[in-house]
Amino acid sequence: MSELINNSFERKKQLKALILKLHEGGTQEDVREELLNSLSQIPYGEVVEVEQELISEGLPEEEILKLCDAHSKVLTGHVDLSGFKYVPPGHPIDVFTKENKELKRVVKQIKDLFTAIEQNPETNFQTNVLALRALFNDLLDVDKHYQRKEYLLFPYLENQGITGPPKVMWGKHDEIRELIKGGIEILKTENISAEELLASAEIILLPAAIGVDEMTVKEEEILFPMSNDKLTDADWYEVSKQSLEIGYCLYDPKDEWKPDWAAEESINDAQKVSGKIQFPSGSFSPEELMTLLNTLPIDMTFVDKDDKVKYFSQGSERIFQRNRAILNRDVRNCHPPASAHIVDKIIDDFRSGKASRAPFWINMGGKMIHIEYFAMRNDKDEYLGTLEVSHNVNVYRELEGEQRILSYK
Repeated sequence: MSELINNSFERKKQLKALILKLHEGGTQEDVREELLNSLSQIPYGEVVEVEQELISEGLPEEEILKLCDAHSKVLTGHVDLSGFKYVPPGHPIDVFTKENKELKRVVKQIKDLFTAIEQNPETNFQTNVLALRALFNDLLDVDKHYQRKEYLLFPYLENQGITGPPKVMWGKHDEIRELIKGGIEILKTENISAEELLASAEIILLPAAIGVDEMTVKEEEILFPMSNDKLTDADWYEVSKQSLEIGYCLYDPKDEWKPDWAAEESINDAQKVSGKIQFPSGSFSPEELMTLLNTLPIDMTFVDKDDKVKYFSQGSERIFQRNRAILNRDVRNCHPPASAHIVDKIIDDFRSGKASRAPFWINMGGKMIHIEYFAMRNDKDEYLGTLEVSHNVNVYRELEGEQRILSYK
């Protein structure tokens, strides 16, 4: 029958009927079989158009939201991507896709751990719980991926009258966020048993991971190809320029993309920002300030008052590796789960005024590393955030006598 359905109108009419069949209680298996018998492949743009038409015709958005996973599962593997235009390295779609690769890796590890726990509940159980907690902390990073869609990509689609599908997808984002946060709370439960963990897995933990996984399919088979058709290079360049402010998800882009006409501009170079930064005791250009911070023989990381990582220095001799995927991430999720309670304690004491600095020192790779956290407060004594400073103090511990003669050693 597929040879008879050879035009867009008929395909969309048939697809709409199949989605409404799901709405009326049809099973995914029956609808998928009917899809295979009648349509086989559907151009990605038509899926979006049908969703938009259903909403325009009165099907409530919340009902589309309920059907979203069902009709996505029915369509998976049957969306025609032959018209998907090439995107170069560093393009926002390329970045989103590479983030999805990392998210799928985390989801697979979560599923594998639950399989192991189910088969051998008592073997390495506490270790497995800690591993799951770390993986769910990583999964929470998807919030930045979703925010870039919601605040940078969706407005361009809405300007072209594509309003329904972004709203539906945003609703799924919120569902997934809540599931992940709920999962993290469960995994923080002290002395949780294997039975309790597996029961929670069925209703919260695995649905969170599966939700993230299924969203990557919705993006790569529908949203990204359609957005690539609708947005201009100028639109995508604006998305690129604003992406760093929100941050990246588990991936730090290696390539900087920009249209040919924007060759004179750079997204990342501080020296391209005009003007001076004026302080009471002097001023810097952005280039001078960036170079000064990177010249200091220490690692610095700044966490703002909302506990989000906002900056790290990029000196030549780093103590701890950092990449831009941590920007705008909750600082608690940047530390191993076993030490998260220490981070909480420091931040709470800094915020309350109970303490203003917290020093640590450790031996690492034959070096003595001094790590100190400082509460940052303004002249009104209001808490602005926390500064972490780390450096190798071996050279200071080895000093003897004095050096009063110029030497460049």
